[in-house]
Amino acid sequence: MSSQPEPDPGLSAVMSERRQLINVTYRLLGSLAEAEDAVQETYARWYAMTPEQRDAIASPGAWLTTVASRICLDLLGSARVRRESYVGEWIPEPVPEPAEWPGGAAADPADRITLDESVSMAFLVVLESMTPAERVALILHDVFRYSFAEVAEITGRTAAACRQLASSARRRIRDSQAAPAPVARRAGVVRELKRAWEAGDIATLIGLLDPAVTLTADGGGLVSAALEPIEGAEQVASYLARLAELAELAGAGRTYLERTVNGQPGLVAQMDGVTVTVFAFEVAGDKISHIWAVRNPGKLRPWTAGQGAG
Repeated sequence: MSSQPEPDPGLSAVMSERRQLINVTYRLLGSLAEAEDAVQETYARWYAMTPEQRDAIASPGAWLTTVASRICLDLLGSARVRRESYVGEWIPEPVPEPAEWPGGAAADPADRITLDESVSMAFLVVLESMTPAERVALILHDVFRYSFAEVAEITGRTAAACRQLASSARRRIRDSQAAPAPVARRAGVVRELKRAWEAGDIATLIGLLDPAVTLTADGGGLVSAALEPIEGAEQVASYLARLAELAELAGAGRTYLERTVNGQPGLVAQMDGVTVTVFAFEVAGDKISHIWAVRNPGKLRPWTAGQGAG
């Protein structure tokens, strides 16, 4: 009888870091697909070392986070170039509430994103305006509570420089985001918009939108979507009404589902049971100030698993 190989006692400890790594890399990159690739590359580098080299690392978790963050720094630099040539507007990839992943796509808790204000669409969009170093300093220090000395080691800068980067990043957040409404109020406003949209009630739609509301759509050049942001309550309401009209003309059964999008109340549009658009909202006071509509099929993967062909 052949003996079974001895299990690696450190394997479970190292793999248990996966969820933390996914949470860090998603916030740094704004893309679940890119985050998964970065984590895979991190583990590849870990196992490329000899057992003796791995044994010499006092804190595997800290090593993995450091390597993953450096990989993200490199990716953010190249992502900026790629997104400049992106067809239309680029919006971070939306993620659902873990319990709402269709088809068991996120059955493994290690692949789930912990949802809080640091993954709201409004927050992630502001992160896109930051330099890679600002983004890394803010996320690691303010969200994951790494000391500036630790952030300095990861970024190759001094602790003082990292403190300055985080401070600059915080100013960007303060300058671009209104104070959010309570979650229950946000959910109520989104629900009212859903009802008005389904009823074709343009007047009510306009009343729910801030006069300076902006709608940004991301189709990635693969499906029809507004290539430029749409501004103004009347213009946005007309665009939403037009979407409903086009679906009706196509003879497709279009439904809107209330879902959690990046930890916030959102909507999911389905055509004949298949998710085609995910809507995220920013609500200030009792008005919707920003709508993000993600239509790029590549970014809807977590929402469409198990739904069949779109």
